[in-house]
Amino acid sequence: MGSVAVPGTSLAWLESLSPWPVDGFGTERMRALLERLGNPQRSFEAVHIVGTKGKSTAARRIARTIGGLAYTSPHVSGWHERLDTDPDGFERAVARIRADAEAVGATQFEAVTAAAFADFVARDARAAAIEAGLGGRHDATNTIDARVVLLTNVGLEHTDVLGATREEIAREKLAVAGPDAVVVLGEPEWASLVPGRRVVPGGAREAAEAFLGRAVTAEVEVGLPGRFEVRGEHPLEVWDGAHNAAGADYLAGRARDRDWVLVASVLRDKDVGAMLRTLRRLGTDFVATTSSNPRALAAAELAARARPFFERVETVAEPAEAVARGRQLAGSAGAVLVTGSLYLLSDLSVRLQGVP
Repeated sequence: MGSVAVPGTSLAWLESLSPWPVDGFGTERMRALLERLGNPQRSFEAVHIVGTKGKSTAARRIARTIGGLAYTSPHVSGWHERLDTDPDGFERAVARIRADAEAVGATQFEAVTAAAFADFVARDARAAAIEAGLGGRHDATNTIDARVVLLTNVGLEHTDVLGATREEIAREKLAVAGPDAVVVLGEPEWASLVPGRRVVPGGAREAAEAFLGRAVTAEVEVGLPGRFEVRGEHPLEVWDGAHNAAGADYLAGRARDRDWVLVASVLRDKDVGAMLRTLRRLGTDFVATTSSNPRALAAAELAARARPFFERVETVAEPAEAVARGRQLAGSAGAVLVTGSLYLLSDLSVRLQGVP
């Protein structure tokens, strides 16, 4: 099992790593890292969650139902959220794998995924719900042998990597399903892509039931930061990481009963036009801001793209100031919806900590 890490905080080291592989996507480096760590992923049974939206919530719900731990991404409240632990536990988990991750030149996501697997073993987990990061076939999480795979849904995302059509993307996501896996489909139309497997229509509950081999009498409710999270009442303030077109569409259905002031940041590799067109159903006022993620649209560029859809568009680059402006526009009796990139919500979670 891994060697001693070099000095320095684990979090600072992790954040210094590249989030993207420079030599293309694949699982070879991840498998080499896990081999150095003693293959911790073989020590627990797993449900693997792939899809376009709803993966994190499904992973937490499944984990709680089967009595296991959840690995999710990205995070809002802090990196520890991904490992279903606290900040100290996360620091220990990353320190445990750091030297070996450095030895193989792991990416940021590979390192944190390996940290999760090794940490779950250290915490005596016998079951886990593992959320895929990007797609499935070449994702770092596709190193587990999950006996249940849940595909939540399929939308057009990362088309440069996953494919240009929903079917191509579904095929990439379902590539994580081994020959003996039970496949639970939120959208039954993809059943033909997993011939020979047992296919079950449904979502988190059905995935948990397939894993446990019995009916679940009551679905476990979980709350995750940034997933329709109520952050204030006067005005009503809700944070929801609708980070792609499918997420925006789901949010538009859930939040349609109010006239919202929207505060948003969007990553440039998303379908920005489709997201803005959908969010327009929720309100006429839009405050454009930007997250710290290098893939985020600049606030001014987002504002320019939002003007055809909204009656009032303002540009406030600093996220906390953008939320403050949204509150002003809404008034005490109104409603503010902070949405788009989960990276925006993560930035705000840090900057507004302890601020009413």
